[in-house]
Amino acid sequence: MQDYKILPKLARLSILEEFEGKKLINKDEWIEKYPWLSEKRATFVTLKMKNKPRGSNLRGCIGSILPYRTFIDDVIANAKAAAFEDPRFPPLTPEEFEEVEIDVSVLTIPEKLEYENPDDLKTKIRPMVDGVILQLANHQATFLPSVWEELPSVDIFFAHLCLKAGLPGDCLMYHPTIYTYQAIEVKED
Repeated sequence: MQDYKILPKLARLSILEEFEGKKLINKDEWIEKYPWLSEKRATFVTLKMKNKPRGSNLRGCIGSILPYRTFIDDVIANAKAAAFEDPRFPPLTPEEFEEVEIDVSVLTIPEKLEYENPDDLKTKIRPMVDGVILQLANHQATFLPSVWEELPSVDIFFAHLCLKAGLPGDCLMYHPTIYTYQAIEVKED
């Protein structure tokens, strides 16, 4: 059985490697102890500041929608990217690193959701359960299932997702392609 509780620790060590400038993770040892880390899985790593109010505490979030590399490689790469390459934030500082909370979300494979119109879509989406990928022309964005905590209304959730994709807030009227997925969210102890 997978012990996902180790994932935030792995993410924290990967960020620490960058600050210390030396290797702290022996992948072979981790895989020997946790063989499931060699499976291909898609993850998101989310960094939040402990000392800020909910809703304004995001400090970085980067991930993979589809599994294309091993679990261990995906967590390591996404943790470093969330800390140092999220275009919405400057690179994480060592001082912030001490105050950051790390969550790792393990994603299921996205499935296309067929719908007739925006009202039909709203009846098929499961708030607090579904992560959503929205695609229209060359625009795409996703919200993890945990985003429902911040945006619990279906209308507001989709308006923000449209904007995140670089589209108008009412982009559902253009019938974008929608995929849904679920995630197991693992919070740092």
